[in-house]
Amino acid sequence: MLNSKIPPGPIQEKWTQYKAGCKLINPSNRRKYKVIVVGTGLAGSSVSSSLSELGFQVEVFTFHESPRRAHSVAAQGGINAAKDYKNDGDSIWRMFYDTVKGGDFRSREANVYRMAECSLGLIDQAVAQGVPFAREYSGYLSNRSFGGVQVSRTFYARGQTGQQLLQGAYQALIRQSEVGLLTIHTRHEMLNLILEEGKAKGIVSRNLDTGQIKSHMADAVILATGGYGKIYYLSTLAMNCNATAIWRAHKKGAFFAAPSWTQFHPTSLPQMGEYQSKLTLMSESLRNDGRIWVPKKPKKNRSPREIPEEERDYYLERKYPSFGNLAPRDISSRAAKEQIDAGHGIGPLRNAVYLDFEDAIKRDGKDVIVKKYGNLFDMYKKITGMDAYSEPMMISPSAHFSMGGLWVDYELMSNLEGLFVLGEANFADHGANRLGANSLLQACVDGYFIAPHTVMNYLAGEKQIENLTTPNAEKSIKETKLRLTRLLSIQGNTTAEEFHKALGKVLYTKCGLSRKRSELLEAKKELKALQESFYKDLVVSGSSDVINFELEKAGRVEDYLELSQLIVEDSLQREESCGAHFRVEHQTEEGEAKRNDEDFKYVSVWESTLEGEYLLHKEMLEFVSIKISERSYK
Repeated sequence: MLNSKIPPGPIQEKWTQYKAGCKLINPSNRRKYKVIVVGTGLAGSSVSSSLSELGFQVEVFTFHESPRRAHSVAAQGGINAAKDYKNDGDSIWRMFYDTVKGGDFRSREANVYRMAECSLGLIDQAVAQGVPFAREYSGYLSNRSFGGVQVSRTFYARGQTGQQLLQGAYQALIRQSEVGLLTIHTRHEMLNLILEEGKAKGIVSRNLDTGQIKSHMADAVILATGGYGKIYYLSTLAMNCNATAIWRAHKKGAFFAAPSWTQFHPTSLPQMGEYQSKLTLMSESLRNDGRIWVPKKPKKNRSPREIPEEERDYYLERKYPSFGNLAPRDISSRAAKEQIDAGHGIGPLRNAVYLDFEDAIKRDGKDVIVKKYGNLFDMYKKITGMDAYSEPMMISPSAHFSMGGLWVDYELMSNLEGLFVLGEANFADHGANRLGANSLLQACVDGYFIAPHTVMNYLAGEKQIENLTTPNAEKSIKETKLRLTRLLSIQGNTTAEEFHKALGKVLYTKCGLSRKRSELLEAKKELKALQESFYKDLVVSGSSDVINFELEKAGRVEDYLELSQLIVEDSLQREESCGAHFRVEHQTEEGEAKRNDEDFKYVSVWESTLEGEYLLHKEMLEFVSIKISERSYK
């Protein structure tokens, strides 16, 4: 049932051979085909402009008032590419190996190698678009390191890399819009997927300003709607980030892969009180120069500068001397949690650790640190009121990136023909843990370099859709309207925001940085009870034919309540520790993750049934190019 469509031959030749064998469409015939793209982040904007440039009709949908509001704008630290500008031993192969190892040997080799291979051309394209990457005095592009690697391969634009890359993609998008083959629908949210004979042929959207629910037909549908880390409520993601597009596709038959693999970023600002609804990310790039430590003597109220060196525990440097403060995110986050749980946490809620730049400032001078990280330090001061040049930052792990997502094959197409899924919305490239600065890379590579080939290859075998509406489209509209009516009719006394907060608390405490079977079973019951309460106690004011933020939120939380139960189910079935999935029952004597390659060397792929149950399929992973081994950063 699962056909990953990995091309034959040596891994270095797979993508070249695939492109050589792709079906093509005559340029004059391309304008007869229409593609719908949902999402305008880096993956969505890049694939939309690329397909439009090729001559296809493209309709783009975003629930934002501008494509530039997509969450790609929030990425800070950089984008990886194996250019080896530092002459420090980097290569496509080393980047491929680092990524597979970083994902704890739970990713598909062919997809990862292709991402590393395409990284070279992407940087050149971004520069041509005007992305202002940092440069050395000589004029060469500058690089720095990120977690899980021992080379410098991360290109960056201060702490605004995502914003600058998205600006380039947005310019390409707007250009194609002016040319006339691309139409942008802002303030439209996808609420359903339309299938014809089992193939994706359109979507149902709601105009968030007027409430109009309408079907839109096309020859293929591309979802580039980002991740679902906001399901944990307190996360680094923007408040509007959600899983509705991919979850609605899942309910129509698209398989969901590895839902429990959610990354916690080690350098988020800590929660300071119950009033907070999100947390702020501080770039991983800070770990190049900042040293992470906690006081050895717990629960003593002292200023960090009053704590002598011998009473500080630089625990990452102690536990992982080869990588130190640049240990991968999953390992660094769990190590921070261990220190906090042991009573060594700092800050008002004792839920943080220190990230200290004292040594770097003494070594390089404040001016150098300002040049590298000045905007991040300014942001930290604006939020906390503290000066990180004179005292350490306070950081804490926070829900961040979804390695899981809709299952896709090598062509980035789901098991539903005609439904392509790009960027963080799919599961494809990161395994059980993502290395920093690979997120922007995957989104751009998927949109600029991969999907234009694979989508055309698919469309070449398809007859153009002729009808603007079909019985299935009308049925999908009816389903969507009934769903919204149901949410409005409950008329309880609890808001969707309150349900989301309760949901996040259950997931964070019982299916977060560490997981235990007994707690997962408790979470399963609690989430089911919360869902039942949702359908009895939810209150949504207003109506569906006007702007209604409460209705938007209720729909997204309804989907989160279902997805959360699948996350727990996936965590329960995987009796091993790998990457971001840490089961306390499966750890080494030193407290490290203990994989079970004999029984769990697969990606869990879930099918949703009409009865509301989930069927598990397994994509078995083969490691031909890289020998699977113990993942160690010591």
